[in-house]
Amino acid sequence: MHPTSQPVAKHKLIYIILVSGLISSGAVAQSQPSLEVTATGSQESIQSILTPNKILQGDELLNKLGTTLGATLANELGVSATGYGAGSSRPVIRGLEGARVQILQNGLSVGDVSNISQDHAVGNNMQNARQIEILRGAAALLYGSGSSGGLVNVVNDRILTNLPDRPTGAINTSYETVNNGRAGALQVDSAFGSVAVHLDTAINNANNYTIPSGSVQAPGGWTLPPEGAEATNYTGKLPNTFSNQNNLGFGVSYIGKSGYTGISVERLNNNYGIPTPEGGSINQSQNRYDLQHQTRDPFSGFTSFKFSAANTNYNHTEFTNQGEAASQWKNIANEARIELAHKPIVGWQGTFGAQITASSLNATEVGTASYAIVPPTKTNSSALFWIEEGKWNSLQGNLGLRYNNVSQNPNLGTELVPQEINTGGDTPSIALQNRNFNLMSYSAGGLWNFMQGHSAGIAYTVSQRAPSAQELYSYGAHESTATFDIGNPNLNKETSHNLEFNIQRTSGLLRGKASVYANRFNNYIYGYYTGQSVPDAENFSVVVAQQASATIKGVEAELTYNWRQHGVGGRIFGDASQGTFDAGGNLPLQPAPRLGAEIAHQRNGWLTNATYIYSFQQNRLADWEQGPAPSYNLLNAGISYTEKIKAVNWTVYMNLKNLLNDQIRYATTPMAVRLYAPQPGRSFMVGLRGTF
Repeated sequence: MHPTSQPVAKHKLIYIILVSGLISSGAVAQSQPSLEVTATGSQESIQSILTPNKILQGDELLNKLGTTLGATLANELGVSATGYGAGSSRPVIRGLEGARVQILQNGLSVGDVSNISQDHAVGNNMQNARQIEILRGAAALLYGSGSSGGLVNVVNDRILTNLPDRPTGAINTSYETVNNGRAGALQVDSAFGSVAVHLDTAINNANNYTIPSGSVQAPGGWTLPPEGAEATNYTGKLPNTFSNQNNLGFGVSYIGKSGYTGISVERLNNNYGIPTPEGGSINQSQNRYDLQHQTRDPFSGFTSFKFSAANTNYNHTEFTNQGEAASQWKNIANEARIELAHKPIVGWQGTFGAQITASSLNATEVGTASYAIVPPTKTNSSALFWIEEGKWNSLQGNLGLRYNNVSQNPNLGTELVPQEINTGGDTPSIALQNRNFNLMSYSAGGLWNFMQGHSAGIAYTVSQRAPSAQELYSYGAHESTATFDIGNPNLNKETSHNLEFNIQRTSGLLRGKASVYANRFNNYIYGYYTGQSVPDAENFSVVVAQQASATIKGVEAELTYNWRQHGVGGRIFGDASQGTFDAGGNLPLQPAPRLGAEIAHQRNGWLTNATYIYSFQQNRLADWEQGPAPSYNLLNAGISYTEKIKAVNWTVYMNLKNLLNDQIRYATTPMAVRLYAPQPGRSFMVGLRGTF
């Protein structure tokens, strides 16, 4: 654990230095805050100004790029991450994760099983991402009804929508010290007449990473035991934190005067370790095929018609620490959607459409061929959606509506075998049954521009979610969380009521925004630790799916200072959220409050930046969680130089991460990993990037 005085003094000193640099900056920021979120998946611009949405792109994305989606977004306003080593990390938005945060690739579901468990990696590669979008409120209803936390869309431009006037591309290679990480990526776009072609590939290989010297080792593994326990200082590599990724993507599209038609194919491989006391690894592969078509001005009164579809064949095998295959997971997902965008009618402009999805999940134990945790389940969903936005002088508004029908159909012949528990008797039995859910989600918001560059807004969103297959039907030992999971086939749909107020200043040198929100849940689904364990399953804790009323309240704010030309800029920011059960007690896996500051300077091809974040101790844990999750100081910095040589812009860069070598354990990570595996220690990355 941290000593109580030294970290506080250290983080205050660094904070004062950074804020002083921010206030004294007399030059210019690199980019202006943008209020426009382009939902690339829909090929339409959506003015989502009622909630604080975010786009990561360009230099900002390159500076923050990690090997996983969660690591890339971990320090965004209102966004934290899970931390299963280097191989698997999903974003946590406003205290919500898993099925409540939908992940898309080019506007369609990523098609993996990462929402089932935090040890399952998201099925996309970050190195080829051109843009990452975070959507909430009405905009999120274009894609799903269950995204009560938000929606993340990763855009990779495999299907080009415009003809390149010349061959363009990018090449990138890097080396990182903390894990002997070697990465390389290549992307090329070109055109042959009216046909555009895209090719991308990336490789990222990393060994086990070094943990900070403040970590301790006790019998059974790396932990945070109470003071005085048999603990000794340990410095070295954390087992099962390696990660090896590679992918290959190809796309071709025909682009005409009124639109385009394109197809793409991708192969993704990912082999990574699971840093639990038991240890293990996952070998993941995925084939994905996409089809997109768009016609502009298809007929009178409409500006766009779009059809998109995707087929994903996902597989992963889970291995023990002895390298023996333990279970195999397969998920075949198909999705198709149509969208029609209409021209303005009495000040309103919007999009409506329909969407169907079907997936088949099959997880089996190697050797016995019996089910692994979740019985084979087919999930089907059909939806209708309608989004409208309007503007009248100083007032703006938006409306969103989505209806979903979701059916969950397990293999009713699957035999669920009860296990003996430590208190005597057996684990409670469940009866598999088909379930069908009708979901109605809607959103409404308004914005008042009460003076030039100043606005205040309010948004109200009701989002309904059907229980997932694992919440309904799980029945088995789960190695990565050290639990014996038991679902509840009688769960009801989960409903969130989110009310948000915000105020923004969008012009002038000093800009900022602040939001306060409350998210009330009816039938919030969570895993309840019964206090029992299963001796035959390594004494894993018995966790049962339950429902209860709950509320998450939070606040977010940031203040930026910048000018319109290149120079110096900065930002100070903070966010906090806390989830509680209405009957008393805290929700599990809630992020800790954070404060941070950023400064950046750009001149004559040089770019330097630094980010400092202080995360407070999280001691508001669920009754069954061990803690508290310690506070930490995160200091990152970067420097790069860009020079154009002939037709290529070459950039040499160095990124420095966790410069203070602080021990970082996310409160959003389940106990099995949080208590065992801290995040990487101090790291230096050097790289070379070229664009043409």
